[in-house]
Amino acid sequence: MHFTKMQGLGNDYLYVYGEVPSDIVERCIKMSDRHFGAGSDGMIFISPSDVADFQMRIFNADGSEAKMCGNGIRCVGKYVFDKGYTDKTQLTVDTLSDVKHLTLHVKDGRVSTVAVEMGTVAVGMESSLTIDGQTVTYIPVSVGNPHAVVFVDDIEQAPLTTLGPKMEKHVAFPGGVNVEFVQVTGENTLRMRVWERGSGVTMACGTGACASTAAAAAKGLCEYGTPVTVTLDGGNLSIAVSNENNVTMTGPAEIVYEGEMAI
Repeated sequence: MHFTKMQGLGNDYLYVYGEVPSDIVERCIKMSDRHFGAGSDGMIFISPSDVADFQMRIFNADGSEAKMCGNGIRCVGKYVFDKGYTDKTQLTVDTLSDVKHLTLHVKDGRVSTVAVEMGTVAVGMESSLTIDGQTVTYIPVSVGNPHAVVFVDDIEQAPLTTLGPKMEKHVAFPGGVNVEFVQVTGENTLRMRVWERGSGVTMACGTGACASTAAAAAKGLCEYGTPVTVTLDGGNLSIAVSNENNVTMTGPAEIVYEGEMAI
């Protein structure tokens, strides 16, 4: 099985054009291991679609299937264009959280950045949990997948690896949740770190950046209708949230290397 390792701001996946194999859980766990496999945050399979230009299926490093991945779908756009599966720069991609629309920005015959219309996000009311005797305040957001956004004063002191996994598995989130810790660093600028459901700490999370920006706009911490720069461990994304909570995400996508895995 041929794969292409790609990354968007360090959020890396192994991309395969073809159908999902029956042993996907075992294969994904093995190949995602950073010591004994290729090393990644999971695997993404691309195939033709009856309802869009292409279909993507996303599997986390633990083998569980995800509904959507913002960094992943940008890389899908680059994959299908750069490898000649399409010459279109306006694409639709079918995901488990609906069909997404992509605009490919091409430079010297290769895709450099991709803008994704992420659809309408649902921002819930501020809520709280008690974990280890402490109250944690968060904003629930759905971007086709679930997020809990926690605003902090100092991102470097955020309990990413301690509170993150406990929130992910909390009974308040029966299917698990992605946890974002967010600091407002300036006018329409955010700094975000993420504990991803099924993968742990990752360098970036596109849907998490969308969720964080929508939550910040709802709290009046940034503006609707204006591009917001979200700085993640792997770099910057530009996120714009309309007054109707429609979100557009723009960011890079890069190929790391090609490889083969034994079937």
